[in-house]
Amino acid sequence: MSTTSASFSRQNRLLDRHYAWRSRNKAAGHGFARAPEPRTIGNAVRGQELVQGNLLFAGYLVTSDDTDLWDVAAPDAAFEQERQGFDWLDDLAAVGGFRARQKAQRWLKVWIDLYGRGSGPGWTPELTGRRMIRWINNALFLLHGMRAEERERFHAALSRQAWFLSKRWKAARPGVQRIEALCGLIYAALSLEGHAQLADLAVPALASECNTRIDRSGGLPSRRPEELLEVLVLLNWAAAALLEAGRGTPPALHEAIERIAPTLRALAHGDGSLARFHGGGRGLEGQLEHALADAGGKRRVHEGLAMGYARLAAGRTTVIVDAAPPPTGAAAVEAHASTLAFELTSARRPLIVNAGSGTSFGPDWRRAGRATAAHSTLCLNGTSSAGLSAPDPDTGLEALTGGPRDVPTEIARATGSTRFDGGHEGYVPSYGLTHARSLELFNDGRTLEAEDMLFAVDKANEARFRAAGGGREGVGVPVDIHFHLHPDVVPEVDEYAGSAELKLPNGEVWLFTHDRHFALSVQPGYYLERGRLEPRATKQVVLSGRASEYATRVRWVLAKSAETAVAVRDVDREDAETGE
Repeated sequence: MSTTSASFSRQNRLLDRHYAWRSRNKAAGHGFARAPEPRTIGNAVRGQELVQGNLLFAGYLVTSDDTDLWDVAAPDAAFEQERQGFDWLDDLAAVGGFRARQKAQRWLKVWIDLYGRGSGPGWTPELTGRRMIRWINNALFLLHGMRAEERERFHAALSRQAWFLSKRWKAARPGVQRIEALCGLIYAALSLEGHAQLADLAVPALASECNTRIDRSGGLPSRRPEELLEVLVLLNWAAAALLEAGRGTPPALHEAIERIAPTLRALAHGDGSLARFHGGGRGLEGQLEHALADAGGKRRVHEGLAMGYARLAAGRTTVIVDAAPPPTGAAAVEAHASTLAFELTSARRPLIVNAGSGTSFGPDWRRAGRATAAHSTLCLNGTSSAGLSAPDPDTGLEALTGGPRDVPTEIARATGSTRFDGGHEGYVPSYGLTHARSLELFNDGRTLEAEDMLFAVDKANEARFRAAGGGREGVGVPVDIHFHLHPDVVPEVDEYAGSAELKLPNGEVWLFTHDRHFALSVQPGYYLERGRLEPRATKQVVLSGRASEYATRVRWVLAKSAETAVAVRDVDREDAETGE
């Protein structure tokens, strides 16, 4: 971070503290103008863990039934942000019942005692917007059985946060953080008695943010599918609040929702989960379906690339490919070196995946999850197709640097199949080789035929390749093509045939074969999910060899076994995992 940027960041923190301190003297509201409706979706499994005393935030676990959430010393900033944002309130509300409500009310009351008058680390525009949305959405759950004095303190704390946010929303980082801050302000302004005027500037500001940050094709600069879902959910909530308050929805807000919905449909697998790219996860169970239903409109799917991703779908199979350069600028802090990586889901079962984001497991896992080798694509000499900058001295975060800038792609639909062709030059500066990938999904959804190619396009690149150890005089450059398997997939290798059977819990079997130019192996892998204490162990199929000529070609096939029926009865994933 430059000296100027560091100074600006410090100034923002000082201004946050100043306005938070001033908020304690502002007039308090005394109730809701209209009864809030619960709209957020929580994770009941995580909520039950919280009820039982297992506090898991940002990869850290504290186990104690009588330990208060706010008594725990935060091990890092990510832990503090998670608990200050109150996402956990959705999880407790998803559980419901006396014990969950009792814990939620106790933690809320302690927060108001400790921080409710403008002190503490939670007074930033991003966290304040997120927290207010959770408080309002879960107000019926929270306020049940509360005494009148406790309700007054709840509404007073909400009023102070709304005033603070009306002064500080501009300091939120552009994109989903600022949208969340503005939606939180609109939500509070239209829900609390006597605060409607706070929405007068927030509504046009949200409309401007929609025009600026959501491109014409319904995408975000981060290219993170899960973030796009979060934005749609927020915009849906803001539109609903405006409608209920008798205010019109700005055209920019309505148009943004209309642009985003088809793009999200293109980024979803057949099981309703999102493709895991650039730091995003699969999304909460049912959240995408609810968000698209709330968005309304025609059930369209984005044609061509959607936010830089290609989608092939046939039968019960979906394939989603990262088919564009990685994000740059501010979005590069979360970006992954995943160009031309793909995921494949068969019906409700993920088969081929990317390792995911390791952010919640610490800096080493965060770095590992961003590497090319953590994605289902080709990796040259163990290096990534894009690098990482030095850690920012203020945040400790590393930005993706370099990497592919030219990623030509083509999607062609033939009589019996749909074919994707793409390439990138991320390895040209170091090795002189361009990576090209073709994926052809047949219309019955039972076969994916593919080809990975490495080639030097001109004499200058041939010279780079020779300097790296390639060419007839060299030993060649090591190449690995990774196929990360979901933890539910069980692989069995037939060394004689040079193939691998990939068995899904519902009985489906997929056969992985190749042209035997490279060696096939099954190696340990990892699957990174937020909300778990540590990464899940899994396996990956790897094709390994060397690029010794100016052009190297490897063909491989994923095909559903002939013995597998066209439609296989599937059990609920939770049932399968718990054995019920």
